[in-house]
Amino acid sequence: MSTVAPARPKSVEDITAEALGRYSNTQDPRLKEIMLCLTKHLHAFANEVNLTEQEWFRGIQFLTGVGHMCNDSRQEFILLSDTLGLSMVTDLLSNAKPAGATESTVFGPFHRDDPPAKEFGDSIVDHSRGGVVAYISGRVLDMNAKPIAHAALDVWQAGADGLYDSQDTTLGGGMNMRGLFHTDSEGRYLVKTTRPVAYQVPNDGPVGEMLRATNRHPWRPAHTHFMISAPGYQPLTTHLFDSIDQYLTSDVVFGVKDSLIVNFEEHSTHDESAKKFGATAPFVTASYDFVLPPARN
Repeated sequence: MSTVAPARPKSVEDITAEALGRYSNTQDPRLKEIMLCLTKHLHAFANEVNLTEQEWFRGIQFLTGVGHMCNDSRQEFILLSDTLGLSMVTDLLSNAKPAGATESTVFGPFHRDDPPAKEFGDSIVDHSRGGVVAYISGRVLDMNAKPIAHAALDVWQAGADGLYDSQDTTLGGGMNMRGLFHTDSEGRYLVKTTRPVAYQVPNDGPVGEMLRATNRHPWRPAHTHFMISAPGYQPLTTHLFDSIDQYLTSDVVFGVKDSLIVNFEEHSTHDESAKKFGATAPFVTASYDFVLPPARN
């Protein structure tokens, strides 16, 4: 007795339906949802642009190159996600804040674990690259404007030459422009650094190739990174951006939010701020209060 073989997929729609059906036994419901949607949209993308084999193979080569550029000091896949705007999309989806709370922005590829511990007012400049001395101060508050004592502030920044320490071969892997601070009993913090500068994201790899091919610039506006945490509160990953920077409206990673733009006040004489911070002119100061919502249940 002969049997009839099942029909093989003959069209794009048939293959998509067959591929989606292969996830029917996936036990994890969230994984199943993600894989079904990913497969459906990937197939739809290929169909919409009439993707050729040669183009898809070039895409595979590109992604392979991205992987080859990843190491302990560089994460090309995060850079790719950032420059495609995907990092900011997931940030907005994952980190919705109540009105009045400080907004988050991209984590970026340059954070490093275990930064050096710093005391109130210490400098994160362990190896000088020049630049204008800057003091960033303020408070960490709850949603009722009450200070949060002993909150941790993980701070990092590019040097005045536009390089992070992980990019600076002269440091031999050592850290610079980083520090772990804590607020005092009144929720205050003070960080000594240099005025942040605009810099180009690494563009000597596949992501840089993509930016050039699409006629996009590789610049990020001047900013300082903050990652803030305290028991009982939602953690915050964010930047403070210099208000005078020319790239605020065209950040290559789409990370600027209006509420995170601050003014760096310039001090050219021995004024009251110089006395307050024990500073020697010229220097700049910026002030910002971070507001954390309570932890989610």
